[in-house]
Amino acid sequence: MPAYSFEALDAQGDIRRGVMEADTMKSARSLLRAQTLVPLMVEPVNAQGLQPATAGHRGIASLWSSPRVFNATGLAIWTRQLAGLVSSGLPLERALTALADEAENEPLRNLVASLRAEVNAGSPFAKALAQYPKDFSGIYTAVIGAGEQTGNLGLVLERLADDLEERQALKAKLIGAALYPAIVTMVAIVIVLFLVGYVVPQVANVFAGTKRALPFLTVAMLAVSDLVRSYGWLMLATLVLAGTGVRISLRNEALRERFDAAWLGLPLVGKLSRGYNATRFASTLAMLAAAGVPILKALQAAAETLNNRAMRADAMDALILVREGAPLASALAQKKRFPGLVSMFARLGEQTGQLPLMLQRAANQLGTEVQRRAMQLATILEPLLIVAMGLVVMLIVLAVLLPIIQLNQWVR
Repeated sequence: MPAYSFEALDAQGDIRRGVMEADTMKSARSLLRAQTLVPLMVEPVNAQGLQPATAGHRGIASLWSSPRVFNATGLAIWTRQLAGLVSSGLPLERALTALADEAENEPLRNLVASLRAEVNAGSPFAKALAQYPKDFSGIYTAVIGAGEQTGNLGLVLERLADDLEERQALKAKLIGAALYPAIVTMVAIVIVLFLVGYVVPQVANVFAGTKRALPFLTVAMLAVSDLVRSYGWLMLATLVLAGTGVRISLRNEALRERFDAAWLGLPLVGKLSRGYNATRFASTLAMLAAAGVPILKALQAAAETLNNRAMRADAMDALILVREGAPLASALAQKKRFPGLVSMFARLGEQTGQLPLMLQRAANQLGTEVQRRAMQLATILEPLLIVAMGLVVMLIVLAVLLPIIQLNQWVR
């Protein structure tokens, strides 16, 4: 049964908005009138969930815009709520009805109402979710589909919520570790630009009338100041254009793969990137295997979660080896970009028949190691950045003070 969004006047003259299900638009208007409401607008909710199908008159912007309803945190919370309702024995349709009633905003209410309408019409829940690829990834729908097929939708939703929350926690810790060095760097750049662009030229004006030669450090700092003031915007534009060019060139898959392979070879951030991607891979593979997804399909889905193209290529090569009959552990062991911990736990899982559990343990250990490395890197960077900023400011201050000291000596 399709879903319709509506606006109607109640008996007090207030406007009420919502989403309802009906066979046709005419039936929806009749249902509103039966509730002593005067329908002002009734429009079907289209497959994208937010814009109604008759939105053509609203302009080109509304046709092209298809914003996401969920961010990463919101999706984890929503999944946890749905898992709790389904695990408690509530039918899926009633669980979706409860979530639609408790939705905090209209886009979310429309999305959940559309999902409920598809489920009421007989569509599998995974198929309904697949109509919203911006909000529900292919991995998300694959896990839900496996849960429906095995009859363990509540348990699968719980595992899916756990995985989403663990990823968010890991990402938040990495961002937190990088936040302080980033702030220190930005503040240092602003202070240095202010000193070089404003303070140093003022000192130059003071000593411009003297016939004496300025110290070398002051002359060098004045040259840097002139360069920044004359060509600062040009240098900034060049950096922006260079960054844009690099970003566009990295859309080429072969070039991106070589770049990512070189990135993995860097001393500190390379190991951090390898550990983070391996954590996502092992965690996703464990979740899909536990949900009953076939290993080949699970491997392909887990490979698609890898941001590093070089590691993604290795995962796809491992998929080919597994398809040809090789054990998962030996296939992963041949790919040196993956930490040996993944193949070791995969071998233990295959030997004991507990592959999902062992892969999850590998993901947990790798995640802990990634957090430790991130905190180590942040701990090293913080004093280095402060020292570097202090040295630069000291040079600028010396460039300002040296002419004053020199002038004082001349006066004496």
